[in-house]
Amino acid sequence: MESITVNRFQDNLKGLLEQVVSKHLPLRVTRGGDTDLVVVNAEDWERDQETLYVLQNTSLMRQIAESNVTHTAGTGYLPTRNQVDEILGV
Repeated sequence: MESITVNRFQDNLKGLLEQVVSKHLPLRVTRGGDTDLVVVNAEDWERDQETLYVLQNTSLMRQIAESNVTHTAGTGYLPTRNQVDEILGV
């Protein structure tokens, strides 16, 4: 993660924000002796929050692990062509 001082951040705000959004890379803003900040694209932050939710949900993680076992063994649920078309809106 790139790091920048708060003064440099203020001087280059528009360009740095565009860089965070377009490159999907967070930016650490250092504030001397104060607590640092991290600027991150909102969509990336929401995605990370969803990932954390899944990882912290033991029931859901168990279901994913069980599904992976059946998928690997080739014994998992296989939807019909009509069901796939319905899911995909075809």
